[in-house]
Amino acid sequence: MQSWLPPDVPTLPGNSRPLRLYDTAADEVRPTAPGATARLYVCGITPYDATHLGHAATYLAFDLVHRLWLDAGHAVHYVQNVTDIDDPLLERAAATGASWSELAERETELYRQDMAALRVLPPRDYVGVVESVQEIAEAVAKLLADDHAYRLESDIYARTSSSGHFGYESRYSREQMLALFAERGGDPDRPGKHDPLDALLWRGRRDGEPHWETAAGAGRPGWHVECSVIAHNRLGMGIDVQGGGSDLRFPHHEHSAAHAEALTGQWPFARHYVHAGMIGLDGEKMSKSRGNLVFVSKLRGAGVDPMAIRLALLDGHYRADREWTGGRLPLAERRLATWRRASEAAAGPDGMALLTQVRDRLTDDLDTSGAIAAVDRWARLALEQVADGADPAAPALMARTVDALLGIKL
Repeated sequence: MQSWLPPDVPTLPGNSRPLRLYDTAADEVRPTAPGATARLYVCGITPYDATHLGHAATYLAFDLVHRLWLDAGHAVHYVQNVTDIDDPLLERAAATGASWSELAERETELYRQDMAALRVLPPRDYVGVVESVQEIAEAVAKLLADDHAYRLESDIYARTSSSGHFGYESRYSREQMLALFAERGGDPDRPGKHDPLDALLWRGRRDGEPHWETAAGAGRPGWHVECSVIAHNRLGMGIDVQGGGSDLRFPHHEHSAAHAEALTGQWPFARHYVHAGMIGLDGEKMSKSRGNLVFVSKLRGAGVDPMAIRLALLDGHYRADREWTGGRLPLAERRLATWRRASEAAAGPDGMALLTQVRDRLTDDLDTSGAIAAVDRWARLALEQVADGADPAAPALMARTVDALLGIKL
């Protein structure tokens, strides 16, 4: 599957600190420690509707991770999936009278356009489930053969106990897991399961549903195993960061890690599990089920500068749940205009000092609020022309810093 064209990323002088991120499994902020090539997997969209601001905020957070690793001198192997076959997609297609495959392609293309407009660096591997069905089925067949899975009628379920580490990623109690499993697509009450928390690996053929003939039988993949296989087959085990929204902490990331660990006999699946907070509207999480969505494409269609959208979403810590209020976008538009004027000033305060401040803030668990405040201070001094020893090269370095690290083109 094609991703989208990458924006140019300026190179910056000097040296960056190692990136520190909060790891859900360890419950602490700690350094990432990639090798020459940093390995990043971020769970992608289920393309049954357009990209909303909650999606965008998540992908912007991991775009910062990507950019900071590049700034530190690493190559980055970034993989993202597209869940282009799943129950929500089939349900939306049936409700609208559309073909599920056409719906998936249309919304995936709109997502690509939104990501390109927001200047998100594309993944090296952008992988749909449909194109990966056979490799996923082979992994499911291996889990079955190794007794890490069992058949229930035409379906196949993973044994929750097989990885030996189940629960380490989310750190939830069994009671919390059961409640979230029922709420987020699981089926804890299905009769015949060996454990209520066992997750569906393979959905056997149903009349009227798309299916494939595979090593696991006729059917289609379950949700969690798709990420296990797509990530492992391209990045191996012990990937540097597995990322997604905080609603993926359980069950999705817990089960996808457990499936990969049972499949390979290695632990852990990822060295950092990193989760972005939710974007709310009118006091509730922004989600399709609530119908309270603000779409990136509609804002773009109304003439809103994508850089203002990006700046508005970065104005707040990525792990915090935050509200999309009426004043957020106008504030970002004013800030963007100020930064652009400052970047065109004849001279400005020390540009290397600003670069150091922005790097220091962003490498400390993506403190975008601190980084934005540093740029605000620099811009104010540049526009007021009160800086001692103003440097004519500083405005250009400021613009490159904001572009390379925050992804904002001035």
